[in-house]
Amino acid sequence: MSDYDLIVLGSGPGGYVAAIRAAQLGLKVAIVERENLGGICLNWGCIPTKALLRSAEIYHYMQHAGEYGLTAANISADIDAVVKRSRGIAKQLNQGVTHLMKKNKVTVHMGDGKLIAANTLTVTKDGKTEELTAKNIIVATGARARDLPLAPADGKRIWTYRHAMVPPEMPKKLLVIGSGAIGIEFASFYNDMGAEVTVVEMLDRIVPVEDADVSAFLEKALTKQGMTIMTGAGVESLKATATGVSASIKGKDGTIVASEFSHCIVAIGIVPNTENIGLEALGVEMDRGFLKTDSSCRTNVPGLWGIGDITVPPWLAHKASHEGVIAAETIAGGHPHAMNPLNIPGCTYCHPQVASVGLTEAKAKEAGYDVKVGNFPFLGNGKAIALGAAEGFVKTVFDAKTGELLGAHMVGAEVTELIQGYTIGKTAELVEADFMQTVFPHPTLSEMMHESVLGAYGKMIHM
Repeated sequence: MSDYDLIVLGSGPGGYVAAIRAAQLGLKVAIVERENLGGICLNWGCIPTKALLRSAEIYHYMQHAGEYGLTAANISADIDAVVKRSRGIAKQLNQGVTHLMKKNKVTVHMGDGKLIAANTLTVTKDGKTEELTAKNIIVATGARARDLPLAPADGKRIWTYRHAMVPPEMPKKLLVIGSGAIGIEFASFYNDMGAEVTVVEMLDRIVPVEDADVSAFLEKALTKQGMTIMTGAGVESLKATATGVSASIKGKDGTIVASEFSHCIVAIGIVPNTENIGLEALGVEMDRGFLKTDSSCRTNVPGLWGIGDITVPPWLAHKASHEGVIAAETIAGGHPHAMNPLNIPGCTYCHPQVASVGLTEAKAKEAGYDVKVGNFPFLGNGKAIALGAAEGFVKTVFDAKTGELLGAHMVGAEVTELIQGYTIGKTAELVEADFMQTVFPHPTLSEMMHESVLGAYGKMIHM
């Protein structure tokens, strides 16, 4: 007889949500965690980085108080105090997950988990090992930062995101390698905090998964804030010294320039935590280390499931959580809807913010759609002007034949909160008429969402 109906290996936003949902459905559930309940997202990722960025945002506004008719003198930033606030928030939320486990009667086993069969794993802590069995096991072990092969992170001068969240000192001149969400967020944070920031991106534009119009706008905005942005560029060599980092950077014109920095953040992607947990011996199918799963999160091994950053992209916390619910409900005998990657929003919390869902204009055209595109600027919105945040735009892409919303792309203040309106619309399969006939409150930033839809069909009012 099994110890449990379900064991979840890993307690990040995929794992702990899967455990809670399964417990709600009446299953006997255990969760295995080697480090901190809540995983990377809660302890070293999504949440504490937003705390850092909030401090940087307020510091930015304090420095520009005069634009709001205010006076703020002798402004300064204390990086240690900013980091302390961030770590305190992470600790608070970690305790919240601990409470949720108790509330839902999920048994927590702290230690290193390793699969020895499809329904059996061992948990090792402080030299002691126990064996647990379950009818089903969900693997939710997440991922870690990918090192730059020519210069692995040392935590002193060359950092991953984890080091960048608890810096030993404030960088004076910072090199950021990679312009995805993590790279751009840290570039934005340290730039607002006063560092001189250079971003190097191998591809021809920053935030390359976003719509090309968003990439172009963001590059201009960050350059205006004082950043140096190098696209189509690569780091040929990188070496930590006693006082900084020496880098040779090859520009898009082929010229190699040697530069000196105080610190470097490497943000070139992730590596799934699928090694040394017993997957290979079980014959689990993988692709470059990532688990191959079906639309219900099953692996090819009966009783073994995979969710979150160890599976296919996008590698996002909310995607992991939703997969956790899908897996738990399927295990409990339900028939939840399969995940649709095109209905998963992406958010980048730089300054200005970026948010999107669905296809970019280019991807929609590549897929053969005849498109209608609306684009409304923040400058045409009264609330944006009143906020002193009139930079940005909202872009919508529709199928000209059916009126289906194919994608929405935003850059500007608070767009990470606005995108959910379009995400609901896509999930509910609304068409252009549904958005047009929705009454948006005034004055709000959300009115731009309405105007963008109207603009796609030649009915824009305020521009």
